[in-house]
Amino acid sequence: MNNFLPISKDEMEKQGWDSCDFILISGDAYVDHPSFGHALISRTLEAAGYRVGIIPQPDWRDPSGFRILGKPRLAFLVTSGNIDSMVNRFTAARKIRSRDLYSSGGKPGLRPERASIVYANRAREAFKGVPVILGGVEASLRRFIHYDYWSDSLRRSILLDSKADLLVYGMGERAILEIAERLSQGEEIKSLTNIPGTVYKSSSLPEEPHLLLPDHERVKADKRAFAESFRLQYENNDPICGKTLAEGYGSLWVIQNPPAKPLTREELDRLYSLPYTKEFHPIYQKDGGVPALEEVKFSLTSSRGCFGGCSFCSLAFHQGRIITSRSHESLIKEAEELTQLSGFKGYIHDVGGPTANFRITACEKQLKRGSCKNRQCLFPEPCKNLQVDHSDYLTLLRKLRSLPGIKKVFIRSGIRYDYLLLDKESQFFLELCQHHVSGQLKVAPEHVSDKVLQVMGKPSSKVFQDFRRKFDDLNKSLGKKQYMVPYFISSHPGSDLKAAVELAEFMRDNRINPEQVQDFYPTPGTLSTCMYYTSLDPRTMTSVYVCRDPKEKAMQRALLQYRKEENYPLVRKALILAGRRDLIGFGRGTLVPPGR
Repeated sequence: MNNFLPISKDEMEKQGWDSCDFILISGDAYVDHPSFGHALISRTLEAAGYRVGIIPQPDWRDPSGFRILGKPRLAFLVTSGNIDSMVNRFTAARKIRSRDLYSSGGKPGLRPERASIVYANRAREAFKGVPVILGGVEASLRRFIHYDYWSDSLRRSILLDSKADLLVYGMGERAILEIAERLSQGEEIKSLTNIPGTVYKSSSLPEEPHLLLPDHERVKADKRAFAESFRLQYENNDPICGKTLAEGYGSLWVIQNPPAKPLTREELDRLYSLPYTKEFHPIYQKDGGVPALEEVKFSLTSSRGCFGGCSFCSLAFHQGRIITSRSHESLIKEAEELTQLSGFKGYIHDVGGPTANFRITACEKQLKRGSCKNRQCLFPEPCKNLQVDHSDYLTLLRKLRSLPGIKKVFIRSGIRYDYLLLDKESQFFLELCQHHVSGQLKVAPEHVSDKVLQVMGKPSSKVFQDFRRKFDDLNKSLGKKQYMVPYFISSHPGSDLKAAVELAEFMRDNRINPEQVQDFYPTPGTLSTCMYYTSLDPRTMTSVYVCRDPKEKAMQRALLQYRKEENYPLVRKALILAGRRDLIGFGRGTLVPPGR
């Protein structure tokens, strides 16, 4: 029977341990499921023979909470959790969220703001001299100077503010194993300066070839320098062709080694075969568990990486553009295990990854020379070298849905519809509609204005329209009443009121009535956030319109839900400012009635 890793002295004693090699401090509740970063890293170290204890969501106001497992032999590992702690706490409107899905019972307020910094400093206080290593999404995307939306300012590398010794970025299994081995052999943490996928600080530049980023003072003084720095980071985020990067802070340097190589298929299979309990720790039972587990408990992660290149997505900075997928045998074995879990009712909720229908690499060249620095795979037009093939994914889905105990296999993670349409074989699209849609297919066109889509790195509106028509035709031929649920973003860089009106008209003409819409959220590590701060596209250094006025943001959002009566005043105001009074009235094609 699988056991949880210890979170208390009592649990350590039951394991027969007197100490831990590593203690992992997490901003999330302890859920031993491979969709949670702390579970992946802790089980990886355990499989390599190390003793790992976990301190989930310690009270950061009380240093004693960081001593409950004693002193770790090798290091503290610190993560804010699966989501940046500021995103977890605040909405795009900077309002405090009422729920934290990664906490017991969904309770908010159980982790501090800027959790990585707070936890790292508390760990240092608890046991002086013990190495502190940062990891996870928050650390990964804040590894250099970055724009912080919540303070509306630039913040320096999180490695400096946290006073940690080392930072692991991206998917950290390779890096953490090398760190563990070298520390266990007696090396000092300060000597670990050549591990791929890590960032360290130094008083001198490395001897190996490197690129200098604009230094801290220059970036703070010049937004164009920030855009230049981001471009260099973006172009060198590849394990094959990426170079070492250095960012200056007076007499100190923050130095990033090139990314770690992605795990091979065999390594990814081993990672997902580790003895996860697939449950939240029993201490959360009294609160009803951890809500975030509900969405992933009966889902399968089939791949890592994404070559989609959406401007607002941080995946290129975290998981990278090279796809690694698990074998059919590994996924079938896990699916069979799901059927034995309590609460399983025959439905696999998802088989996917960052993009569900990316299971093969973009092209053969990518594996030999790395991802192209100045070209994207799908944007502005699909690359001629792009491999488009759904046959492997289709075969996998057929195998899964034929397993005993499996009633349905759904796909709920994103489908890249432009990639799907490029497939000359239509069988996958047919079987997607026939077997893998749970009544509604979620897709993310994000906008319909081509000038906004250009900034977003998304295909033209025509591509989405073609996909929508084909989806409707296939469902009609199958005799199925299934619907498409498109997601849209308001106030993204490039979107002005005229573009927002264009989107509202599209919704009117296509009878789309979204219950929820998303304001653009400038989070660290994305091209779109760089554009939001600088009003420049770092790829071309051309100017980009940015909506920063809260009043205009409210109007753009209201236009996406123009049917709601409470939005009428804002919509009327937006239409007048956009010169579209023709859309106010009672006639056919109008959006809102006149005011009183």
